[in-house]
Amino acid sequence: MLKATLRSFLAHKGRLALSALAVVLSVAFVAGSLIFSDTVARTFDRLFASTSADVTIVPKEDLKSRAPSGAVRTVPAALRDRVAKVDGVAAAHADVSVPYVVVVDRHDRSVGPTSGAPTIATSWYVTRRSPVKLTSGHAPRGAGEALLDADTAGKRHVRIGDTLRVQARPGTFPVRVVGIATFTTTNPGSALVFLDPAVAGRELLGSADRATGISVDAAPGVTDRELKRRVGEAIGPGPYDLKTADERAESAAADLGGFLDVVKWVMLGFAGIAVLVGVFLIVNTFSMLIAQRTRELGLLRALGADRRQVRRSVLTEAVLLGVTGSTLGLAAGIGLAFGLIRLMGTFGMNLKATEMVIGWGTPVAAYAVGVGVTFVAAYLPARRAAGVSPMAALADAEVAGVGKPLKARAITGTLVGAVGAAALAGCAAASRTGSAASLLGLGVVLTLVATVIAGPLLVRPVIRVLGGAFPALFGPVGRMSQRNALRNPRRTGATAAALMVGLALVGGMSVASASMSASFDRQIDKTLGADFTVQNANFMPFTGEITDRVRGTEGVRLVVRQRFAPVAVRLPDGRRVTTTAAGYDDRLDQVAHVTYVTYAAGNTAAALADGGLGMDAAFARDHGVRLGSAVTVGFPGGRTARMTVGALTDQDGSGGFGSQGGLFLGIAAVEKYVPGGQDAALYVDKAPGTGADALRARLERTLKPYPQVQVRDQADYKKLVHDQIAVLLYLVYALLGLAIVIAVLGVVNTLALSVVERTREIGLLRAIGLGRRQLRRMIRLESVVIAVFGAVLGLGLGLVWGVCVQRVLALQGMTALAIPWGTIVAVVVGSAVVGIVAALLPALRASRMNVLAAIAHE
Repeated sequence: MLKATLRSFLAHKGRLALSALAVVLSVAFVAGSLIFSDTVARTFDRLFASTSADVTIVPKEDLKSRAPSGAVRTVPAALRDRVAKVDGVAAAHADVSVPYVVVVDRHDRSVGPTSGAPTIATSWYVTRRSPVKLTSGHAPRGAGEALLDADTAGKRHVRIGDTLRVQARPGTFPVRVVGIATFTTTNPGSALVFLDPAVAGRELLGSADRATGISVDAAPGVTDRELKRRVGEAIGPGPYDLKTADERAESAAADLGGFLDVVKWVMLGFAGIAVLVGVFLIVNTFSMLIAQRTRELGLLRALGADRRQVRRSVLTEAVLLGVTGSTLGLAAGIGLAFGLIRLMGTFGMNLKATEMVIGWGTPVAAYAVGVGVTFVAAYLPARRAAGVSPMAALADAEVAGVGKPLKARAITGTLVGAVGAAALAGCAAASRTGSAASLLGLGVVLTLVATVIAGPLLVRPVIRVLGGAFPALFGPVGRMSQRNALRNPRRTGATAAALMVGLALVGGMSVASASMSASFDRQIDKTLGADFTVQNANFMPFTGEITDRVRGTEGVRLVVRQRFAPVAVRLPDGRRVTTTAAGYDDRLDQVAHVTYVTYAAGNTAAALADGGLGMDAAFARDHGVRLGSAVTVGFPGGRTARMTVGALTDQDGSGGFGSQGGLFLGIAAVEKYVPGGQDAALYVDKAPGTGADALRARLERTLKPYPQVQVRDQADYKKLVHDQIAVLLYLVYALLGLAIVIAVLGVVNTLALSVVERTREIGLLRAIGLGRRQLRRMIRLESVVIAVFGAVLGLGLGLVWGVCVQRVLALQGMTALAIPWGTIVAVVVGSAVVGIVAALLPALRASRMNVLAAIAHE
């Protein structure tokens, strides 16, 4: 049996190659994601471990926020002198390091990276742990001199002697580049500007008495933990965090982990789609191969092979296919990881491909996925093979699935579909986001499973409609193509299911993204009343100079600032919610249309007054807050304030007034409790008699020296939102592309095996006068109707999912439902094209058959 199995596998290796390709793709994404994330993690672990001081003293970070306030937390620079006297300290340095400064050249062009990585201005001193070394020029001496890292200098064509402008919170100051520093470790993608330590505090923080941290080097024989203990005892309790080199590296790696998780899960999403679609391909391939080998399997049974041996033979073939596909997939995964490493290099993160990490878990995961998927997918066909009777050796091989009842599928599919539909209905009716999302996930899985199970039941009614015009348009050839698609519903359903999965995903996400865009458009129209908005390109805060420049621009009537602050609110129900509050100037009502609940008498003035606070009505209701309630609000650095809720808003979600809870307050309170913050946005109204185009041109001229900020009107703001949503949609389209590639392989495989199966039939058709061109057209039409059938099922399912996703989004304030009919029509047309492409090779092969050999084929 083993010899027979190996010979059978080698005899059908061409037919199994397409199925192996599906395994290769899924394994490649799994292996590539693991290798890439492990390589990045290992590289940065080494970077953090090699560049962190033995002990670092930094301000205690008690509140984090996704919307930064622009304030830089500091420690007294004099703390360095106290630490230097501690027994066991070899050296101590006062660090000044400020991220997200802006550096521009004499042409007002930004010198920083365009990939989203920060530009960091820091003090220059050299230790054994320095990540850079001076390679040309000299160190900065006094005010007006700076070093620039070599990578940034090369990309931005900056040379020694060039003059740059550094925009920091205290103000803009010029520097002359006097030297170039080259990274000795991995360049994380940031731009680095180094200043003389004697002036860094004054230029970057506004005071020479402040520092962003103290770096401490241990004397020989003193461990990091022991040094941390001694320094902690010496400086006493205070708003400081002391971290050893390992702890700081661990903390930095945890911050990096968010980025790595995104990359890993995106790639594993690709792998999941490849696995799911590949299952249908493998099931179909093995089912058809077994159908074509019915006489062969019957002969084996007649010669004494029992059911167990036959089943084991088929599963052995599946394992061989899985091992082959996994091996090739692992190699492809290494190539994919190499490509990702090179891609990151174009964004400034210079990883070394020679240091690629392939942990033991990567090949284990690769073979587990490849072999496991293939084995599971082949199990049902293997059981079917074991049921072949010895008498089948005496009969003509029949096509598996033809004429067999679909009663079991109908019952199972109906039951599963009913539960899935109930879950989706529950999702649409839910009032809480968490429960709605859970029901949505359950409903999506169950309705997908139900559609796959019941797909063959839908083949005859749907394909009769889709191919109804074929006889009239193409005559007997059209009628035969339609009947070929109908003759085996199981096979047609399984082939179409591969395409259906990808199109259901793109249909659902297209509806969700279109609804999000429409909701944001409606929200912008409803709430934004300003003529223009001035914001940073990456939504980071900007210096006060920009606000002053905008206010001084001719034709500006009003400027309302927006500033963010991380807060922790203690609510009446006992919960402590960490979120972000937005601060605004008093005349907010003149640039925004704030909607308040009808049952409360609050207003903007009460919310922005000293000691006042605005809050989203739904959030307030969930936590027992009423108009006039007093809540305790915590700010960074341990500052707290007792604030009174002066307004309850109904902005369809946060409405732009912060994040969870929609909290907003007067900007004076933000300046009081979060000193040193910077503005995140400016809302600008034009003066009477000033045209919008004229004011925009003046603002753009005013802000030319500040390339990080842009002037946007409502149309620009909508486009910005649409572009951000489009990033998610592009990911979905990439997943769709992968699913289509595998689905095309499935259609090619099915048609190729179907041509082999119908060799004698094709020979007879050719003998009675069917031309080569007519034969090719018949196979192409069969492929098109199968592909469009999969598209109709997938898009129908996707539309239902998309509507349910929109109901979940509505609980977050995105209430508009939009269906992108143009995308849906394009996908259906594209599916027909996919069907034509998939049929090219099988049709060509069929048309080249020798007529007499085909008639004699058994």
